[in-house]
Amino acid sequence: WSEETCPRFHSERNYYNLILKKAGQFLSELQLNLLKFALSLRAYSPTVQICMMCNCFITIPYLFKGDHMFLAINPNAPVVVLYAEIGTKEFSKFHKILTKKAVKGEVAYILRHYVQKPSSEKVRLSGYGVELAIKSTEYKAVDDTRLEGTNSTVLEDDDDTDEVQGFLFGKLKQLYPDIKGELRELRKHLIESTNEMAPLKVWELQDLSFQAAARITSAPVYDALKLMRDLSQNFPTKARSLTRTVVSQEMRNEIEENQKHFAETMGLQPGDSALFINGLHIDLDTHNLFSILDILKVEGKVLDGLNKLGIKGKTLSKLLRLNVHPIEENAALDIQHSAIMWINDLERDQKYRSWPSSYQELLRPTFPGVIRQIRRNFFNLVLFIDPTQEDTVELVKLAELFHKHNIPLRIGFVFVVNTAEEFDGNQDAGVALLRAFNFIADDSDLSHAFSSIASIYNKVQDGEVLTMDHIASFMKKKYPMVDVKNIFGIDSEFDDQRKEGGTFYKKTGLGPLPQALFNGVPFNIDELDAEELETFLLQKMMDTAGFFQKAVFMGHLNEHTDVVDFLMDEPNVVARINPIILNTVRKYLDLTPKAVISDWNDFSTYSFLDTRDKSAVIADNMEYLTRKGTMSEDIIYAVSIWIIGDFETLAGKRLLSNALQYLKTSSNMRIGIVNNHADELSEGNTPTARAIQAALLTQNGNTAKSFITNLVKEETAEALTLGAKILKFAVKGMDNDAFEKKYNTIGINFIRTQQLFCQDVLKLLPGQEAVVSNGRILGPFNEGEEFQPEDFSLLEKTTISTSAEKIKTQIKEIGVNSKSGSDLVMKTDALLSSTLKEESRRDVKFPKDRLSVVKIPPQEGVHYDVFAIVDPLTREAQKLAPLLRVLAQVINMKLDVFMNCRSKLSEMPLKSFYRFVLEPEVVFTGDNHLSTGPVAKFAEMPESLLLTLNMITPENWLVEPVRSSCDLDNIHLQEVEGMVSAEYELEYMLLEGHCFDASTGQPPRGLQFTLGTKKNYDMMDTIVMANLGYFQLKANPGAWLLRLRKGRSEDIYQIFEHEGTDSAADSDDVVVVLNSFKSKILKVQVQKKPGKVNEDLLGDGDLEGKGIWESLTSFAGGLQSEEIQKEDNTLNIFSVASGHLYERFLRIMMLSVLKHTKSPVKFWFLKNYLSPTFKEFIPEMAKHYGFQYELVQYKWPRWLHQQTEKQRIIWGYKILFLDVLFPLAIDKIIFVDADQIVKADLKELRDLDLEGAPYGYTPFCDSRKEMDGYRFWKSGYWASHLGGRKYHISALYVVDLKKFRKVAAGDRLRGQYQALSQDPNSLSNLDQDLPNNMIHQVTIKSLPQEWLWCETWCNDDSKKIAKTIDLCNNPKTKEPKLEAALRIVPEWAEYDHEIKHFLKQIEEQKKIATPKTKPPAPKRDEL
Repeated sequence: WSEETCPRFHSERNYYNLILKKAGQFLSELQLNLLKFALSLRAYSPTVQICMMCNCFITIPYLFKGDHMFLAINPNAPVVVLYAEIGTKEFSKFHKILTKKAVKGEVAYILRHYVQKPSSEKVRLSGYGVELAIKSTEYKAVDDTRLEGTNSTVLEDDDDTDEVQGFLFGKLKQLYPDIKGELRELRKHLIESTNEMAPLKVWELQDLSFQAAARITSAPVYDALKLMRDLSQNFPTKARSLTRTVVSQEMRNEIEENQKHFAETMGLQPGDSALFINGLHIDLDTHNLFSILDILKVEGKVLDGLNKLGIKGKTLSKLLRLNVHPIEENAALDIQHSAIMWINDLERDQKYRSWPSSYQELLRPTFPGVIRQIRRNFFNLVLFIDPTQEDTVELVKLAELFHKHNIPLRIGFVFVVNTAEEFDGNQDAGVALLRAFNFIADDSDLSHAFSSIASIYNKVQDGEVLTMDHIASFMKKKYPMVDVKNIFGIDSEFDDQRKEGGTFYKKTGLGPLPQALFNGVPFNIDELDAEELETFLLQKMMDTAGFFQKAVFMGHLNEHTDVVDFLMDEPNVVARINPIILNTVRKYLDLTPKAVISDWNDFSTYSFLDTRDKSAVIADNMEYLTRKGTMSEDIIYAVSIWIIGDFETLAGKRLLSNALQYLKTSSNMRIGIVNNHADELSEGNTPTARAIQAALLTQNGNTAKSFITNLVKEETAEALTLGAKILKFAVKGMDNDAFEKKYNTIGINFIRTQQLFCQDVLKLLPGQEAVVSNGRILGPFNEGEEFQPEDFSLLEKTTISTSAEKIKTQIKEIGVNSKSGSDLVMKTDALLSSTLKEESRRDVKFPKDRLSVVKIPPQEGVHYDVFAIVDPLTREAQKLAPLLRVLAQVINMKLDVFMNCRSKLSEMPLKSFYRFVLEPEVVFTGDNHLSTGPVAKFAEMPESLLLTLNMITPENWLVEPVRSSCDLDNIHLQEVEGMVSAEYELEYMLLEGHCFDASTGQPPRGLQFTLGTKKNYDMMDTIVMANLGYFQLKANPGAWLLRLRKGRSEDIYQIFEHEGTDSAADSDDVVVVLNSFKSKILKVQVQKKPGKVNEDLLGDGDLEGKGIWESLTSFAGGLQSEEIQKEDNTLNIFSVASGHLYERFLRIMMLSVLKHTKSPVKFWFLKNYLSPTFKEFIPEMAKHYGFQYELVQYKWPRWLHQQTEKQRIIWGYKILFLDVLFPLAIDKIIFVDADQIVKADLKELRDLDLEGAPYGYTPFCDSRKEMDGYRFWKSGYWASHLGGRKYHISALYVVDLKKFRKVAAGDRLRGQYQALSQDPNSLSNLDQDLPNNMIHQVTIKSLPQEWLWCETWCNDDSKKIAKTIDLCNNPKTKEPKLEAALRIVPEWAEYDHEIKHFLKQIEEQKKIATPKTKPPAPKRDEL
């Protein structure tokens, strides 16, 4: 809402209620609750945001998927998009004009929501978690600079189950509400002053998970989720109270029995979590609240629909679990047809006798790309050819090449030639070639016949076609004694397969010749090019070999099975190819509502109905024809087909005639008829339509069917045109009087109704034909496009096999009659098939559920079945418990939660406090204004702990802190006055993708993509990893263009294909629309340009230059990366820091670098963990000291093993993404730890020869002998692994980025990390252990020892020549960092004082500076 609309409704709450009231007219109660939840999540904000950068105007931009289009009647009409706010006068004015034009088909009208005067307040989001993790205080790493907090946190009073030292504070607060403050202080005192927070003994830890489960399952059922949330989210303060809980042996036994069942059926182990909604597995690692909302909406639609259809209970549950979606495989034709002339047979021909014949040969190892020579017909190529076409010449030559070189390929031909009854082949080269082929095959064999045909084609020159001369000259030369004219003539004895070939080709439904099938699957048009066919064919053979290997390994294909029979028994084999039928992208009618009017003759009422109600009226009034004529009482028909057309025209009559012709052979199908008249309606121009309906209403089924069959004959149309009476076409047994009476009185209102249905619902133009099969819309058919009886056969078969037969089986169990049952199958099929394809559903059951399962029953009405499996003391429980609590308020659900406990715990299972930010609906204040939004609140926290704040957001969110009252990395409440508050912003949404080279199948390492608009094409850019071809780009809601980056990427490669985008796969512009908070993952295939096949992206070419986030200019207004890199002498320094102390160290490190070099310096900082204070300060420092900087961001990829501790995440960023963080133009980058002091010119280190290694590290010192006992690398695993090499420290290293990328060091490091990080005991010091572990695969150049001096490991004498001093931790003394800095580095205090003085100057300048005016709002940038 906006400042303009809300005042007219007096308050935001009233406006909100009005929206819900209006929406409630169209939505069920379930859907309305989901709408409230979506509005609470702000799920539609990105969609609205796309349109928020323009004024109320009309334009013609790019169309988005999901655009709201009003009546798309004319597909060729110009598209008009109105940006407006519903409820305003401007909207009403434009809407009236555009709807009138849309109804007439003059425009395609699209509405996009736009708020002209939006609220100035930022939108508060939800659907994320906030964690306060307990930090180790072994080494004090807290800044001594004091910061005051601000009291802005609202305390929670949601602790009914909160127990401390035997006091139930929830109950006490209820009994004594007037002393809540004192009770809060008492609770805090008990936690802090007793041993509630003291470490537990090992024996106390072992049963904590079971004890938590016992507490939860013994609580009142509606308090159980609340208790689980409280225990998991506040575990550090609850742990001690749990140790007093007794766990019964009976409960243990039940949990262990259930765990054994889940391990066998789902592979779940104790401690694992799983969530199922209506049997669908919801992976909490990949799903966020927005994708779960989508699942709830889809499931809600199905549940609502089935409920409307009267389906409930077990039948509903069974129908939900049916797989009713088409298979994704390409359809294959049956190649066991007599019209195919096979020129070879691998299993029988003598030339293949030496080959092995066992299927087991497929499992023997072989070199990649080698096709095994096995005496089985694994690979079958069928060529449909017109011998006289130019394309045929090269195809026959290619087939000969395969045949001659003993490629294990069975080749067959279908000759499609003139099929006239008596035809002289002397006048037609195609017929002559066929008869010549048959003659030679009869004289010798098929193989020789083919060789002869190939010889004939070898005489045909490039660009020519086969002629009679080519064939006759060959035959006369090879068979001089034979009368060639007789062989080719009308009475030829060698006419076999001439008619069969043409008939088979027509029956298959294949497109224009030539056509080719591989194992029955048609080739695409671009694959049929003779130059490309060989490559595609060999690739298909290699791909198919994998399919056969799996079949042999699984035992599906054995020595007694014919391989062709096995292929033809696959579910994708059909008798005919029709893309309209076989297309897996399908449109369906919504047939779930009950008809609001009983008679479709009531056109005036019908015209006011919405599309769903219009469909319902048509469905309920439809009369059907069947094979038996009438709807038999005991038959439920699986397929209901509506024939739609203008039956006064020949095309309409032909369509209905073909359907009736097929109906004679079908026992599973019934046919209904819908008129889509082309002209203005009158009784005079609708005789056939009225006669058909009159017959359906007055005659028995067989009579009506015979009469209608007569009516749609072509000669009937001619007779009617000449004035013949309708009864002239009556059939035997027809009640003429009843028919004539109905025919004369039936009127044309029912035709008007049907015509409006075709226009409004099916989006057909007047007169267009279509077919609807069980609610699935096929059409409109193009002019001249005919739906043959064979197409109806294919349609029936695919409908039955995909969905209808399964649904019919379930419907029959209900016990309904033929009409009701057939209608129910049709409507249920339309409903279930219209949903998006999901993973298969599981029937989750617990062997025992008395003691280990929390069971919350549903309320009356439609409900979801939700099953959760969770250990109550895990990170998953912290998220799942509040999620289930909110879902219980949003949807009606039957909930079962199994306690999947771990036994014999040896450490605290949770070391953090957690809040999940989520509300079931929008919240308003007492004065009816919209609340500021949901926040994470941590109340009554223990003050003795040192905490660090982590944001647990959806995978595709990039958030940053913009305001905080203290150091969020080191929160020590004892040292903070008041409350701690922090504000984060969603800065970007991540666009992710995977990219591969279409030719090699390998990721194109070093390829760069840009994201932008037509005016500004490279607003963001990124580099493709070799790991999974992964790339990521930052973006915001909008429509963006994805391009290859100008330079080597664009010079060498071109985008070949793409999935997950919002433009056609072959479109030149790759458009990506971000209009949702959900993740968007692209799949892009690229291909090297002609002449660039041997070029390497990472070769020594002219590398293009900006950073990965090139739009991030220096905040001080400095030059962008490309301009900076013109100066080769620039020192590039990379560092990471988190927390105020390390940011303080970082500033001092930067100052030490600058004071020891004359070279220009550019600092690169990881933005992810920098505080708002540092980000405000760095531009000023850059300006004052004259350096450049760039803040880089990279989201930890979802497929790479996630770390949970902030420190380990930061360590990961130091080493895992070096190849993609920095632009290709940078040759070397130096990493310097924040807590280092530089005492030399780092230019010397940059210019050091790494001797071919991708990076150089300094080894740990050996000179301080008293620390020998702490040198873990001198013994055990490390001593053995290093094999005499040195163990290196990660505080300082230099990276040769060109070499690093060239040897795929980043990809190797990530691969090794992925393997090792699964073990929690490995990679203790991730950033250090990983490169040392990989020293044999990725060489480390050992830097001279003076490059890093650390007091812990190096003796005092070596300090004199030290070039950098690192303040590394001392495991012996545990000396705090600040104390060590002041003691070890004399100049540290000077640097610190200089920086503090500069900070003070900045603060004083800010106080006297005048406030800046707000920048103007950004203008809309259309694609």
